[in-house]
Amino acid sequence: MYFPLISKPRGSLQRCAEGIGGASSGADGISAGTGEGGGSESGGGESGGGKGKGSSTSGEPSEVPLMSSSSMSLGKSSATAYGDGGGESIVIPDSQLFAGRSAGGRTRGQIFGNRTYGSRYPGITGYGISGRGFPFWFWPVVWSDTAAQSQPYLNSSEYGDTSNMSCFGGPLMEATIISNSSSPNTTFHILSDNSTIMSLIQSIDANCSHYLSSSSSSMPMPFDVSSANAPQPEQAIQYYHTSSIVLTLDGYNNSTTFSSNTNVTDSPLPLNMDMNLSVCLNQTIAEAVPLVDGALPSSFVTPPLASVAALTMVISFLLSSF
Repeated sequence: MYFPLISKPRGSLQRCAEGIGGASSGADGISAGTGEGGGSESGGGESGGGKGKGSSTSGEPSEVPLMSSSSMSLGKSSATAYGDGGGESIVIPDSQLFAGRSAGGRTRGQIFGNRTYGSRYPGITGYGISGRGFPFWFWPVVWSDTAAQSQPYLNSSEYGDTSNMSCFGGPLMEATIISNSSSPNTTFHILSDNSTIMSLIQSIDANCSHYLSSSSSSMPMPFDVSSANAPQPEQAIQYYHTSSIVLTLDGYNNSTTFSSNTNVTDSPLPLNMDMNLSVCLNQTIAEAVPLVDGALPSSFVTPPLASVAALTMVISFLLSSF
């Protein structure tokens, strides 16, 4: 059910939410962004495509369990949807995967990359994700070996395949988001880990249902990178979370993805895409995507279900003793 959304984005995200960020000229009606690692601090600029009806998002912080053996061993078992992120960065200990690399520390205001794989890692410029840390804890999305053969910076083999259960948040999953507008026919895909996608599907349904076709995903599907119908890196219109989340658009083909010419600019997005849905998706991901917090907000204290059950049993026992 659709409810009018009345809340406004926080701080620096207000501008980000007005369009899909990217290193384009802005001529396609989508805002441009340049800066550290190829992405701006705010992602989208003030001259973006504008807000559509229902483009503001609302939601309360909620705990999102992490499906990952490696995350549990690092003492992180959950993230927070609509949380702020942050906390101190750590060095992954010798006994763990990717020992010696850094993890954590980034906040929601730093979530945007652009249309380039590996954009906006803190303190790092250039393409790709090889050898890098995990500023948001989550691992980058994995593209196919075929893509990596065409452009080495797309090589993600060090993170295993898409079904890798050690991935922070679980294996890679895909959600298909389809516009209910008959003209144009706009289909997006969101790729990320299982925990993130499960949470985002709920947030998108809550915030963007007015624009969604009934054919949109209600549950995620495993990302089959070898499928002929799988989203491709040249279809990426926005990376987030240091490339651990990507939003793709069917029919889009970015000329810069496989180009060796660093002076080539991103191909413009289709002028007839459903801008209302694209803006709502971009803003919802920016506001709602689960982040690992240094500490949970003081206003959000929810005991685990197991603790609630145990407490209920204790109270029942005490009452029966009288």
